[in-house]
Amino acid sequence: MADAVETADALAVAREAAADAVAVLRAAAESAGQYEVADKQSRDFVTAIDRAAEEAIVERIQRAFPDHAMMAEESGQRSGRSAHTWVIDPLDGTTNFMHRFPMYAVSIALIEGDAPQVGVVVDPVRGEWFTARVGEGSRLDSGQPDDAQPIRVADPPRPDRRLVATGFPFRHPDHIDLYLAAFAALFENVGDMRRAGSAALDLAYVAAGRVDGFWEIGLNLWDIAAGELLIAEAGGIVTDWSGTDAHRDSGWVAAGGPEVHGLLVDTLARFA
Repeated sequence: MADAVETADALAVAREAAADAVAVLRAAAESAGQYEVADKQSRDFVTAIDRAAEEAIVERIQRAFPDHAMMAEESGQRSGRSAHTWVIDPLDGTTNFMHRFPMYAVSIALIEGDAPQVGVVVDPVRGEWFTARVGEGSRLDSGQPDDAQPIRVADPPRPDRRLVATGFPFRHPDHIDLYLAAFAALFENVGDMRRAGSAALDLAYVAAGRVDGFWEIGLNLWDIAAGELLIAEAGGIVTDWSGTDAHRDSGWVAAGGPEVHGLLVDTLARFA
């Protein structure tokens, strides 16, 4: 585990890097959509803004921690072999951003070995900062860490009180029948479901108790890492659909408070 001083420094640097990316995204949002868009794969896009935000994050982190490795969405494994790896999604919810649908985020995590040590998810539209350090809980603030308030997962036992978030398998259309079957099975045991288009924010919302659980197919580590720590430090659980810790490799994620997480795994395991 990273020593306490380095972890504290890492959170401060992660916030600075996220602020740099937020500035890029806000400037682009004010430009009325005048930027280059390219296809990564079917239904999956990257813009010049994703790349500019990523470059701003990487530059800030490398200045502070030149020996750390980088794993970023738009450039993949960037540099170095280190016990410390920064996992970066500069714009989670690119399609939303392109359409001015106000649900997208910057996500930054520091992982040591396989375990997240620091996590930051920022909503540039609402100015909300979700942050966590391992062993110290999760917090929410409006950009000023001194004003941060603790957050906790919600875990309603009554099925009709459960609001669960999900994401469609748009990168994996071959899984659509399985996904719809899982959706139907879960629908009987929750009050309602939401699909907003940013897994990083969905996970942050689980940590903040705004939704009670989250499940999805085919996510990447940069979608998951920061949100996983937020949920764990807020009293929740993140696993794959079978309840194991293989979710970082498989991208099949089930997350929530203990009660709701148990429901998700009990239901989804038959489809895993």
